[in-house]
Amino acid sequence: MLTAPISALSPSSSSSSSSSVPRIATVPILLLPNLIILTMGLKEDVGNFAMAMIGPWIFISMAVAHFPQAFISIVSSGQYSKLFSPSEFLAVAFGKFWGTVGPEIKEDFKPRVVPVLEGRVRDGKIVQEPVSEPISGVVMEVGAGSGMWTDVLAGFTAVGSSDSGTDRPASNLRRRKTDASDGGITKIYGVEPNEISAASLRTRVNDLGLDGIYEVVPVGIEEVTDPTAWNGEIPEGSLDCIVCVCCLCSIPDQEKNIQYLYKLLKPGGRWYIHEHVKVTRGGILLSLYQAYVGFFHGMVMGGCQLRRSTLQNILAAGPFSEVNVGQPTDQAGYEVIPWVMGVLKKK
Repeated sequence: MLTAPISALSPSSSSSSSSSVPRIATVPILLLPNLIILTMGLKEDVGNFAMAMIGPWIFISMAVAHFPQAFISIVSSGQYSKLFSPSEFLAVAFGKFWGTVGPEIKEDFKPRVVPVLEGRVRDGKIVQEPVSEPISGVVMEVGAGSGMWTDVLAGFTAVGSSDSGTDRPASNLRRRKTDASDGGITKIYGVEPNEISAASLRTRVNDLGLDGIYEVVPVGIEEVTDPTAWNGEIPEGSLDCIVCVCCLCSIPDQEKNIQYLYKLLKPGGRWYIHEHVKVTRGGILLSLYQAYVGFFHGMVMGGCQLRRSTLQNILAAGPFSEVNVGQPTDQAGYEVIPWVMGVLKKK
């Protein structure tokens, strides 16, 4: 193993003879990046820094811990071929894992996501009054899954303004703005190409009383304009709003699909995002560390990629008249999984 001398750790020589050879303490060179990254975090809260460094590994370990459940599920269903297909086995394992942690993640994200939808985020800081237009009109939810955020979106519809038990905007002022007759959501397209998730999403929509408002779109983004691909059509330039919450990290061919989404927005349409992105702060060492973590993260997290330049790709899709997006102000510069959130308005 390659090593590097640390002269500061070398004991003083007991002889002044030039022929004596002092003992030199060494550390593995491969550990030096971690030591330097650790030094970067000494100025911050040590506990938060340590959690930022090891947190992704804990998350990965939790996903791996669901492998036995995946094995049992596959065997009990008789789908033995999935045991010999790494991609299919990992997909089942991730489904088990997400079923466990998904509700907790939603509760962690909700204090950020709801203000984004209310337009109450300025340069990554949550403010009291809207600085962007709240979500309204015809909306597309990208990567709707089994309906994690369906009840939150319902809170911005006429259904959500009744006693339906859905999540609602935080204040009476903002709640009044969510009625469909007063600029709230009138239609939601939930894009979810996974058949199992789409079926669960339909059940969720029915349970929330959103039939007629929320329509499940069981195809990929590139097919939503094709009436032969599904029982419907979303024309280009027809959407008032697009919502992306932790979904652009795993869609295939991100740049191409983001361009499709941009075309679906009408002029003046808004794009609400809460997504994790490639490290842009912390220097080259943190960037390399994110790449290292991301190699393992992507394998067990349903193809979720840590190092995507999501915001840059959205900005490159076409002109925007307003861009009110930033990293959360409470997010440290050494985060291995940094986030961006806010609203963009198409020109």
